[in-house]
Amino acid sequence: MRKTIRAVLVFAALLSPAARAADVVTYHNDNARTGGNPSETFLSPGNVAATTFGLRFSHAVDGYVYAQPLYLSNVPIPGKGVHNVLYVATEHDSVYAFDADDATGPNAAPLWQTTFLANPNPNTTVTTVSSGDVSCGDLVPEIGITATPVIDAATGAIYVEAKTKEVTSLTTSFVHRLHALDVVTGSEKFGGPVRIQATVPGTGDGSVGGVLTFDPLRQHCRPGLLLSQGFVYLAFASHCDIGLYHGWVLGYDASTLAQASVYCATADGGLGGVWMAGGGLAADSAGNAYFQTGNGTFDQDTLGRDYGDSLLKLTPGLALTDFFTPYNEAALNGADDDLGSGGVLILPDQPGAHTHLSVSAGKGGTIYLADRDNLGQFNPVFDGVVQSLPGAIAGSFGTPAYFNSSIYYGESYYSGGYLKAFSLTNGFLSTTPTSQSARFFPFPGSTPSVSSNGILNGIVWAIENANPAILRAYDATNLATELYDSNQAGARDHPGPAVKFAVPTVVNGKVYVGTQ
Repeated sequence: MRKTIRAVLVFAALLSPAARAADVVTYHNDNARTGGNPSETFLSPGNVAATTFGLRFSHAVDGYVYAQPLYLSNVPIPGKGVHNVLYVATEHDSVYAFDADDATGPNAAPLWQTTFLANPNPNTTVTTVSSGDVSCGDLVPEIGITATPVIDAATGAIYVEAKTKEVTSLTTSFVHRLHALDVVTGSEKFGGPVRIQATVPGTGDGSVGGVLTFDPLRQHCRPGLLLSQGFVYLAFASHCDIGLYHGWVLGYDASTLAQASVYCATADGGLGGVWMAGGGLAADSAGNAYFQTGNGTFDQDTLGRDYGDSLLKLTPGLALTDFFTPYNEAALNGADDDLGSGGVLILPDQPGAHTHLSVSAGKGGTIYLADRDNLGQFNPVFDGVVQSLPGAIAGSFGTPAYFNSSIYYGESYYSGGYLKAFSLTNGFLSTTPTSQSARFFPFPGSTPSVSSNGILNGIVWAIENANPAILRAYDATNLATELYDSNQAGARDHPGPAVKFAVPTVVNGKVYVGTQ
C-alpha cells in the first residue's frame, strides 16, 4: 500500500551533474561514521540558495524510509543501460533501485524493486510487523526494514536486515533475516537469505538452563549495518524498552552469509540495547567495532560481564577487548539518560599523546573523547577518557559529523536543541562551541552530513523533524550562516512529513531525503 507520493526527495542545484561521483555505500558515508563526502565538486556555499537550489524530483515507495538512502555510480542494469543508482529500503519490507539523476520517462519507475513479503509457501501469510504486535508506537504503522543497509561494491551485493510476521493456521512467528541482494538485479545472492538466530551462555533475563536465546519479537535492528574485513555486522536493541531484551551484535560471513560470531552485552543481566538512534557500528582500520549500549545491567565493577551504558570495543571476532563506562552510570541508568542514544565517530589520527580517538555522547549531554587504545574502563569517581565535556550539548540522538578539524553535533534532549560545532586542536575538543545554528531543532535534533571539495566549500546538511520535514544547509565554517532551507521557496520544496533520525545523503550535486 502506498503511504505517500513523496517518500524519497531529491534536492539539487540547477545543471547539477550526472557523471561519476564518490559512492555512498554505508551509513554516514564510511566505517568511521564521519558523515563526510569530501569529493563534492559541484555544491558550494555559492550555489546552495533558494534561487539556484531546490526540490528537483521525487520517487514514490511503499512505506516509511528510516534507513539512509545509499548511492552507487555507473551500475549496468540489464535492459536499461548504465545508471547512477539510489537504493532505498522501506518499513514495508521493500528495497528499491532508482535512477539517482532523473525521474522522467523510463526513469520514473524503479529500475528494480524487491519485496520480502512474497510468500513461497501457500500455507503461510507473510506481512510486516505492526506497532500493535510489539505494543510500541515508536515506529508506525509497520516495522520492516529500519537499519540502513550496506553495499559491497566489489561483489555487487547490498546487505539488508528485514523483520517479518509469518502466520500459519497453527503458529505465528516473528522472523529476522539477513539478505544479500544483487545491486544490478535485486535478486538474492550467496544462497540467502538466512534466518537470524543466536544463543550465548548466560543467566540473564529470559535465559533457560544457563542459555540465553535471541528473541525475534522483542529485538529490533535499528543501527546501520557494518561491513568490515569480509564480515557483515548487525546490532539489536528493543521496541520501546519492552523486555525481555538484550544488546546483541551478530557477525556474518559476507560471502556465504554463515553466522561467524555472536556477542551479548548483558548475557547475565538485562537490557543494554544497541540502537544509537540508527547510527551504525563504527570500525577502525584493524576491523575492531565500536558502539554504545543503552540502559541496563552494569556489573563489571563487581567482576561481572554486563555492560549497560557503556562504550565497547570488540575484535572482528566479537570478543570484548576494551570498554568505557561513565563514572555516573548508575545515575544515568536511573534517569533513563542512556549513553546508547548516540553513535560513535572515529576520528582521523591526531597529533599529541593520543593518536587514535573516538567521539561519542548520549542523552546525558556529556561529550566523551576517548583513546581507542585505552578507552578508560570504569572509575566510580571520575571518567577515565581523554576528555569529557559535561553539558556541552543538550543530549544526543544521533551521530556527530567530522570535517576539517571540527565536530558537528545535532544536539537534542526531548525538548530539542541546536546544531553545534566544536573545534579539534592537538587532540582535544574546544570546551564550548565555536559556532551554532540560530535555528532550534525540535526532538530529536539531527544527524548532520557534510559535503566539501577537499577542505573547501564545506556545507553541513541537516533534516529537521517536522511536517513537512525541513532540509537545512549551513556554512561549515560558521553554523550561524544558514545557506538554504526547504521552506524558503514556500511549498515548492516541501518534502512531506519527516521520519525521526533521518540522515541526508549528499553526493554528485544532489541531496537525497527519505520521508514518510
